[in-house]
Amino acid sequence: MQDENDTDSPLVDPDAWIAPSVQMFGKIRIGAGSSVWYNAVLRAESHHISIGRMTNLQDFVMAHIGYATPTIIGDFCSITHHTTIHGCTIGDNCLIGINAVVMDGAVIGEGSIVAGGALVTEGKEFPPHSIIGGVPAKLLTTRDSTQANRMNAWYYNRNAEAYRKGDHRAWSGDVHALWLEKKMKEIQEGTDD
Repeated sequence: MQDENDTDSPLVDPDAWIAPSVQMFGKIRIGAGSSVWYNAVLRAESHHISIGRMTNLQDFVMAHIGYATPTIIGDFCSITHHTTIHGCTIGDNCLIGINAVVMDGAVIGEGSIVAGGALVTEGKEFPPHSIIGGVPAKLLTTRDSTQANRMNAWYYNRNAEAYRKGDHRAWSGDVHALWLEKKMKEIQEGTDD
Protein backbone atom coordinates (compact mmCIF):
# COMPACT_ATOMS: atom_id res chain seq x y z
CA MET A 1 0.00 0.00 0.00
CA GLN A 2 1.30 3.46 -0.92
CA ASP A 3 2.06 5.94 1.88
CA GLU A 4 -0.46 8.80 1.62
CA ASN A 5 2.42 11.30 1.86
CA ASP A 6 3.85 9.92 -1.40
CA THR A 7 0.69 10.39 -3.43
CA ASP A 8 0.64 12.92 -6.25
CA SER A 9 -2.98 13.85 -5.47
CA PRO A 10 -4.18 16.57 -3.07
CA LEU A 11 -4.31 15.63 0.61
CA VAL A 12 -6.55 17.87 2.68
CA ASP A 13 -6.76 17.64 6.47
CA PRO A 14 -10.34 16.72 7.48
CA ASP A 15 -10.44 19.86 9.64
CA ALA A 16 -9.77 22.13 6.61
CA TRP A 17 -12.57 23.66 4.51
CA ILE A 18 -12.43 23.81 0.71
CA ALA A 19 -15.05 25.82 -1.20
CA PRO A 20 -16.89 23.80 -3.86
CA SER A 21 -15.52 25.82 -6.81
CA VAL A 22 -11.83 25.34 -5.89
CA GLN A 23 -9.68 23.55 -8.48
CA MET A 24 -6.69 21.51 -7.18
CA PHE A 25 -4.29 19.37 -9.20
CA GLY A 26 -1.12 17.49 -8.23
CA LYS A 27 0.80 17.03 -4.99
CA ILE A 28 -0.85 19.48 -2.62
CA ARG A 29 -0.98 19.29 1.18
CA ILE A 30 -3.39 21.45 3.21
CA GLY A 31 -3.12 21.57 7.00
CA ALA A 32 -5.68 21.48 9.80
CA GLY A 33 -7.97 24.47 10.21
CA SER A 34 -7.01 25.94 6.85
CA SER A 35 -9.46 27.12 4.20
CA VAL A 36 -9.40 27.61 0.45
CA TRP A 37 -12.07 29.96 -0.86
CA TYR A 38 -14.18 30.28 -3.99
CA ASN A 39 -12.56 30.02 -7.42
CA ALA A 40 -9.04 29.51 -6.11
CA VAL A 41 -6.79 27.36 -8.29
CA LEU A 42 -3.87 25.26 -6.99
CA ARG A 43 -1.64 23.44 -9.51
CA ALA A 44 1.41 21.30 -8.82
CA GLU A 45 2.47 19.54 -12.02
CA SER A 46 5.94 19.05 -10.53
CA HIS A 47 7.34 19.78 -7.06
CA HIS A 48 4.57 20.33 -4.49
CA ILE A 49 2.37 22.89 -2.78
CA SER A 50 2.37 22.82 1.02
CA ILE A 51 -0.12 24.91 3.00
CA GLY A 52 0.29 24.97 6.77
CA ARG A 53 -2.39 24.89 9.41
CA MET A 54 -4.86 27.73 10.04
CA THR A 55 -3.95 29.36 6.72
CA ASN A 56 -6.47 30.78 4.26
CA LEU A 57 -6.27 31.17 0.51
CA GLN A 58 -9.04 33.59 -0.33
CA ASP A 59 -11.25 33.94 -3.40
CA PHE A 60 -9.50 33.79 -6.81
CA VAL A 61 -6.02 32.98 -5.43
CA MET A 62 -3.70 31.28 -7.93
CA ALA A 63 -1.08 29.04 -6.30
CA HIS A 64 1.33 27.35 -8.70
CA ILE A 65 4.78 25.78 -8.42
CA GLY A 66 7.84 27.25 -10.11
CA TYR A 67 9.86 25.36 -12.69
CA ALA A 68 12.55 24.72 -10.09
CA THR A 69 10.78 25.46 -6.80
CA PRO A 70 7.82 24.23 -4.74
CA THR A 71 5.28 26.55 -3.16
CA ILE A 72 5.41 26.54 0.63
CA ILE A 73 3.02 28.59 2.76
CA GLY A 74 3.37 28.49 6.55
CA ASP A 75 0.89 28.40 9.43
CA PHE A 76 -1.55 31.23 10.24
CA CYS A 77 -1.15 32.97 6.88
CA SER A 78 -3.72 34.91 4.88
CA ILE A 79 -3.29 34.86 1.12
CA THR A 80 -5.88 37.43 0.12
CA HIS A 81 -8.16 37.84 -2.90
CA HIS A 82 -6.70 37.65 -6.43
CA THR A 83 -3.16 36.96 -5.20
CA THR A 84 -0.71 34.90 -7.26
CA ILE A 85 1.70 32.69 -5.31
CA HIS A 86 4.24 31.10 -7.67
CA GLY A 87 7.00 28.74 -6.53
CA CYS A 88 7.90 30.75 -3.43
CA THR A 89 8.17 30.32 0.34
CA ILE A 90 6.01 32.29 2.76
CA GLY A 91 6.82 32.03 6.47
CA ASP A 92 4.36 31.61 9.33
CA ASN A 93 2.02 34.45 10.36
CA CYS A 94 2.18 36.39 7.07
CA LEU A 95 -0.43 38.35 5.16
CA ILE A 96 -0.14 38.71 1.39
CA GLY A 97 -2.30 41.63 0.23
CA ILE A 98 -4.97 41.75 -2.46
CA ASN A 99 -3.64 41.39 -6.02
CA ALA A 100 -0.05 40.85 -4.89
CA VAL A 101 2.26 38.54 -6.84
CA VAL A 102 5.06 36.54 -5.19
CA MET A 103 7.32 34.85 -7.76
CA ASP A 104 9.64 31.83 -8.05
CA GLY A 105 12.27 31.41 -5.35
CA ALA A 106 11.13 34.45 -3.35
CA VAL A 107 11.10 34.11 0.43
CA ILE A 108 8.85 36.12 2.74
CA GLY A 109 10.00 35.96 6.38
CA GLU A 110 7.59 35.19 9.21
CA GLY A 111 5.33 37.90 10.63
CA SER A 112 5.50 39.96 7.43
CA ILE A 113 3.00 41.81 5.24
CA VAL A 114 3.17 42.11 1.46
CA ALA A 115 1.08 45.13 0.42
CA GLY A 116 -1.77 44.83 -2.04
CA GLY A 117 -0.64 45.04 -5.66
CA ALA A 118 3.03 44.41 -4.84
CA LEU A 119 5.24 42.37 -7.19
CA VAL A 120 7.85 40.32 -5.34
CA THR A 121 10.29 39.35 -8.09
CA GLU A 122 12.05 36.03 -8.55
CA GLY A 123 14.57 35.08 -5.90
CA LYS A 124 13.95 38.14 -3.72
CA GLU A 125 14.24 37.41 0.01
CA PHE A 126 12.82 39.45 2.87
CA PRO A 127 13.64 38.92 6.57
CA PRO A 128 11.05 38.28 9.27
CA HIS A 129 8.75 41.18 10.22
CA SER A 130 9.04 42.97 6.89
CA ILE A 131 6.51 45.38 5.42
CA ILE A 132 6.93 44.95 1.67
CA GLY A 133 5.39 46.95 -1.16
CA GLY A 134 5.83 48.33 -4.64
CA VAL A 135 6.51 47.18 -8.20
CA PRO A 136 9.06 45.73 -7.96
CA ALA A 137 8.58 45.12 -4.24
CA LYS A 138 11.07 46.45 -1.74
CA LEU A 139 11.37 46.56 2.02
CA LEU A 140 9.40 49.59 3.21
CA THR A 141 9.95 49.17 6.96
CA THR A 142 10.09 46.49 9.63
CA ARG A 143 7.34 45.71 12.13
CA ASP A 144 6.30 42.45 13.75
CA SER A 145 2.81 41.89 12.33
CA THR A 146 2.44 38.42 13.85
CA GLN A 147 -0.48 39.25 16.16
CA ALA A 148 -2.53 41.12 13.54
CA ASN A 149 -1.84 38.43 10.94
CA ARG A 150 -2.83 35.63 13.34
CA MET A 151 -6.08 37.47 14.10
CA ASN A 152 -6.85 37.63 10.38
CA ALA A 153 -6.16 33.89 10.06
CA TRP A 154 -8.45 33.17 13.02
CA TYR A 155 -11.19 35.26 11.37
CA TYR A 156 -11.00 33.09 8.27
CA ASN A 157 -10.95 29.89 10.32
CA ARG A 158 -14.12 31.04 12.10
CA ASN A 159 -15.71 32.01 8.78
CA ALA A 160 -14.85 28.65 7.21
CA GLU A 161 -16.46 26.80 10.12
CA ALA A 162 -19.58 28.93 9.67
CA TYR A 163 -19.67 28.33 5.90
CA ARG A 164 -19.36 24.60 6.54
CA LYS A 165 -22.66 24.92 8.46
CA GLY A 166 -24.33 27.20 5.91
CA ASP A 167 -23.92 30.35 8.04
CA HIS A 168 -22.67 33.26 5.93
CA ARG A 169 -22.81 35.93 8.67
CA ALA A 170 -20.14 34.78 11.15
CA TRP A 171 -18.59 38.23 11.43
CA SER A 172 -21.59 40.00 12.97
CA GLY A 173 -23.61 40.05 16.17
CA ASP A 174 -23.00 39.69 19.89
CA VAL A 175 -21.55 36.17 19.68
CA HIS A 176 -18.97 37.43 17.21
CA ALA A 177 -18.08 40.40 19.44
CA LEU A 178 -17.48 38.10 22.42
CA TRP A 179 -15.41 35.70 20.30
CA LEU A 180 -13.34 38.60 18.95
CA GLU A 181 -12.56 39.96 22.41
CA LYS A 182 -11.58 36.51 23.70
CA LYS A 183 -9.44 35.66 20.66
CA MET A 184 -7.58 38.98 20.68
CA LYS A 185 -6.72 38.42 24.35
CA GLU A 186 -5.48 34.87 23.61
CA ILE A 187 -3.29 36.16 20.77
CA GLN A 188 -1.81 38.90 22.95
CA GLU A 189 -1.06 36.33 25.68
CA GLY A 190 0.31 33.80 23.19
CA THR A 191 -2.26 31.17 24.18
CA ASP A 192 -4.22 31.00 20.89
CA ASP A 193 -2.52 27.86 19.58
